[in-house]
Formats: sequence, C-alpha cells, structure tokens
Amino acid sequence: MSELLKNIDARTRLAGTNKLEILLFTLGVNARTGRRETFGINVFKVREVMRTPQITAAPEMPDAVKGMVSLRGALVPVVDLGRYGGISDDSPREIMIVTEYNGHTQGFLVEAVDTILRLDWSQMRVPPEMLTARLGGLVTAVTELADGRLVMLLDVEKVLSETSNYDDDIEFRDIRPFPGAENHVVYFADDSSVARRQITQTLDAMGVRYVGSVNGRQAWEELNKAAMQAEATGRKVSDLVSLILTDVEMPELDGYMLTRQIKADRRFAGIPVLMHSSLSGMSNQQLGHSVGVNEYVPKFEPVKLAETLVRLMRAADKDQAD
Repeated sequence: MSELLKNIDARTRLAGTNKLEILLFTLGVNARTGRRETFGINVFKVREVMRTPQITAAPEMPDAVKGMVSLRGALVPVVDLGRYGGISDDSPREIMIVTEYNGHTQGFLVEAVDTILRLDWSQMRVPPEMLTARLGGLVTAVTELADGRLVMLLDVEKVLSETSNYDDDIEFRDIRPFPGAENHVVYFADDSSVARRQITQTLDAMGVRYVGSVNGRQAWEELNKAAMQAEATGRKVSDLVSLILTDVEMPELDGYMLTRQIKADRRFAGIPVLMHSSLSGMSNQQLGHSVGVNEYVPKFEPVKLAETLVRLMRAADKDQAD
C-alpha cells in the first residue's frame, strides 16, 4: 500500500497546471444496477492506504460511521463509503483510505483500490443534473477512462459534513451584517454542494449579494459577462464585482488556473481573490499565493471566512477611493 503513495510529495508540482491525480477505488456491486462502479478521490487528500485495522464501535453514531481506530496514538473516525453511498454491504471492506482535509483526519472503508490516474481538470466534467439529484450531490465530477469506464469523483467534504453532525446554527450565529453590504457583490466558485451552501449562508448572514458557479470555467464565464456589462455601461468591473472567492479542486478549470486568468486580465485589476479550500496545508497555501491569490481560508470556518471577506472588501474599497 505504501508504494502506491510513496511519491505523494512530488505531486504538489501538479498544482497550478490544471492537472490532478486521483486514487481509483471500488465500493462493491451496486444492488440496483448490478455493476461495480469506479470512484476516485484527489490524491492531495489521501494520507495513506492500509488494510482495515480493528475498528472500535461507538454508540449513537450516524449509520455509515463504523466507529474509530487508533492511528499512531490519534483516534480517527471510520466511515463506510459503500454504506454511505447506498451500495450493497455484501462486499468486504478490507481497505481503508486515510484522508486529511479541513484539518480533520478520517478513514474511509472501501472494497479495493486500483491505481492512481493523472489527468487534466479539463477532462473532468460536471455530472448530469439527474445523477447529481439522485446521489444528493455526492459526485462532483465524472471522467471517462480509455477502457470506457466512467470514474466518479466523490465529494468527500460532503461526507465529512454529514457524518460529523455539525450544528450549522452555532457555526453562523456570530456572523454580523456587513455595513454597506448592498454595494458589494461576491462571485464564487465551488463544485461541492455542501461548500456552496455554507458560502451562501455566510454571505446571506452578512447581507452581501453573490453570483455562484459550480466550477472555474463557469465562474470565468460569469466574470466575463460582468466585464462586458461594465464596458457597456462605462463603469469599472470592480463596481460590479467586489471580490472573487474560489475553491481549488474543480472540474474543467481549477482554482489555480482561474486565479491565473483573473490576475493576467487587466479588466479585473484591484479585485481581490480569496482562495477557499479544504486543501489547507502550507504547500497549498504557498501555491495559491504563487498564482496571485490575496488570502487563503480553510473551508467550513464561516466566521473566519466572513472576517476575511470584510477585511479584503474594505481594503479594496480604500484602494479604489485613494
């Protein structure tokens, strides 16, 4: 198992090139279709792959949470991805993928791991709405392999959110309305339905208007519409776009490439870009700054997100007034 991920540190070089590597795995035979589907997870979120250790069950846990294990002295919750996704429990879950993101470590039980696939984010497509609705937003992107198999990229942030019993009311109660919010519009891009919901809740609590997108390509199209509207009305783009908030991992165009395009385009000069990602390690933050982001905020910290939004928008307002 260690051989599969031994070069993971070298893979940080992929960031900023619109490329990614995903670990392929299976969860068993789908009782409804009779097929064994292939799923994927971004290697950046994988800490290690191991044989499933002994799991200690705990009372009053969500159905898909099997319990916890001790890894090098740390207690790690274990989620059965097959049960979570509604796939048959008949297949043994002999492999555990240990993931780390959003400052949390968790184990995901899977049937088997396959290989690591390197591809361009442009090869990852937004899933059809019918699939998205059926799976509750669990699949964020789909790509086709050379052998004709479709690989579904899972929204592991959604899994973490729904198996951790976060109290959303508590998370958002300390966010205050932003004075002058009616004069600001935030454009944001994120492929995770959970992250988009938290972003909109944060902006709603602040009273700030927004335009949301499901990936970088769609966000770029929306930004170009704003730029054309500004030109047609004789205004600056910054009059219509106060700040751009972007995820890192997104199908078709990732956050690094979106930021590169924004910073290289004079029309968007002076508009701050805030990177908002579950890939919150220092190497990822450094890569974000290398492509020009103004600040980097970890996901699922709405109060910190709101504070950073306020600070960046006030600074931009002051710069434009000077």
